[in-house]
Amino acid sequence: MAEIIKVGMADLKVCAAPNGLTTLGLGSCVGIAIRDPGTKIGGLAHIMLPDSTAIKNNTNIPKFADTGITELVNKIVAMGANRSKLVAKIAGGAQMFAFQNKNEMVRVGDRNVEATKKKLAELRIPILAEDTGDSYGRTVIFYPETGDYVIKAVGKSEKTI
Repeated sequence: MAEIIKVGMADLKVCAAPNGLTTLGLGSCVGIAIRDPGTKIGGLAHIMLPDSTAIKNNTNIPKFADTGITELVNKIVAMGANRSKLVAKIAGGAQMFAFQNKNEMVRVGDRNVEATKKKLAELRIPILAEDTGDSYGRTVIFYPETGDYVIKAVGKSEKTI
């Protein structure tokens, strides 16, 4: 029987088929789903902020795009995935509050998406699909077996990318 493993905020988990991974409440946060289609091993990170370098003595690696994505890749490869075959899908990065404007400090959703894309490009992991931005939160379920990334949002039709 397949298990759906919960990934918390500022957290990451890995699994192999037929299991899946889910995270709730992606607002400005980004959910990064990475898998190896050959081994059907994958993982999901729920990152909250783009850059760990501004935080001294940071011990929460999954909280940041720059450190969390690297850690996720390392854990997927440690489970037996082929590093050169990894592919990604991303969701989240919403602008959750109407008062947000052009001020860089409040554009957390946009900055999270930009940092995620930058890190995946550095790691040479292609992004196959994304559902980012806008102004609503998302709950996601990722299935490393098929690569399906199911996105649910209040008042929206469920979609799979």
